[in-house]
Amino acid sequence: MSEKSANKRRIFTREFKLKVLREVEAGKSQAQAAREYQLSDTTIYKWRHQLAKYKDQAFAGNGHAYTDDARFQELERMVGRLTMENDFLKKLLKRLENEN
Repeated sequence: MSEKSANKRRIFTREFKLKVLREVEAGKSQAQAAREYQLSDTTIYKWRHQLAKYKDQAFAGNGHAYTDDARFQELERMVGRLTMENDFLKKLLKRLENEN
């Protein structure tokens, strides 16, 4: 379920977080889930918020929340890749036009 890191903070897997959230969504109170799994109520609240905001990308990292910064970096990489593809296609089109 969790691992201890050097600074004694627990790191939970995506699967564990989703399991806890499914139980809460199925009717278990957030306070009860927090007691059962030895979590703070705030932690579960944050996980619920992250899941609602980021859907499938929530909890994608190594115990780190998917953040707007991560989304921004993902979009920057996509823009870079699309720019390279666009440049390649422009050069190819130019070459094909010159052959005719």
